[in-house]
Amino acid sequence: MPGALSSIRVLDLSRVLAGPWAGQVLADLGAEVIKVERPGVGDDTRHWGPPFLKDARGNDTSEAAYYLSANRNKQSITLDFTRPEGQQLIRDLVARSDVLLENFKVGGLAAYGLDCASLKAVNPRLIYCSITGFGQTGPYAGRAGYDFLIQGMGGLMSLTGRAEGEAGAGPLKVGVALTDILTGLYAAVAVLAALYHRERSGVGQYIDLALLDVQVACLGNQALNYLTTGRPPHQLGNAHPNIVPYQDFPAADGNFILTVGNDEQFRSFCEVAGHLEWSLDVRFATNQARVVHRDALIPLIRQVTVLRTAADWLAALEVAGVPCGPINDLAQVFADPQVVARGLQMELPHPLAGRVPQVASPIRLSATPVSYRQAPPLLGEHAEWVLSKVLGLDAERIAALRQSGVI
Repeated sequence: MPGALSSIRVLDLSRVLAGPWAGQVLADLGAEVIKVERPGVGDDTRHWGPPFLKDARGNDTSEAAYYLSANRNKQSITLDFTRPEGQQLIRDLVARSDVLLENFKVGGLAAYGLDCASLKAVNPRLIYCSITGFGQTGPYAGRAGYDFLIQGMGGLMSLTGRAEGEAGAGPLKVGVALTDILTGLYAAVAVLAALYHRERSGVGQYIDLALLDVQVACLGNQALNYLTTGRPPHQLGNAHPNIVPYQDFPAADGNFILTVGNDEQFRSFCEVAGHLEWSLDVRFATNQARVVHRDALIPLIRQVTVLRTAADWLAALEVAGVPCGPINDLAQVFADPQVVARGLQMELPHPLAGRVPQVASPIRLSATPVSYRQAPPLLGEHAEWVLSKVLGLDAERIAALRQSGVI
């Protein structure tokens, strides 16, 4: 079944995570994504290991797990666009493409005639998406931006970590490169919006996406907590700034998560805990009161939760309709019955390892479902196919480009 974007061709000049993540989202939706990489080196993340994908004998292949997370359904071509012949090949590909993704520094591609203005002259319908750390304007525009740096500058780390005075207190980054991934998702959304606009107008447009902009935009309720009060929120560990109780609690054999979303659920929790009087206490009867008196309520709950195992609590709270859950490591995540039922772990054939594990797309479309056509490509794996089928070059010309080192 054709994918939703099966008529769209994307030229992906991006590296590392934000741009490739956007490219993978578009590829899963059916777009033909051509990944352009440096000859002999490729995407930086190909070398960001260990761990590396293992072959049938258990030996490391050349493919790092990091690279494999963001590049399926793409075709790889190596191309040196610092040379005039390579620049012309990019222009030829642009003439036959709908979208270009890139994450070079501001102005980095202009020296090669591959900036938006130059390529729009080749293809006015082109949607040109630039991803940078700080955007195309402003005092930081020329700086390089990395996820960890942006998590700090964009306020996320000021909200993440144990509360002041607790053991291990201090700012922490999120355990995955969340800003990069969110930027990739925003990039994909922006591309889809631009494609829709092009259907009506016939012209493409430029997309300026910045990691810092995305991080600030994704502060969500915490941003409004500040903007409405003028008081910057701080670390609360696993607690919620606006809902109580909504955090982890100790059990007899570990920890579990309790997420009480309303007063009725709190009353149900109190019944399971054997302390209905908490729900009648004016300090705790409403969420507003519980937030104000958080420091009085949380120790009381902890004194009770440690008396039973996590499994006991989860079973009893589930029956009572109180939202709760375990704190799983990744082995437990991929063994979870719900994760298994939803098919979130899958495999694709791979030329070096036989099979490569992948995490499935969460997008479920009834008429145009996502498809998994091929594993993340080897470096330059599809050069001949792209040059011959997309650009129409003959074998002699391709051989000459390879001999000269352009591809």
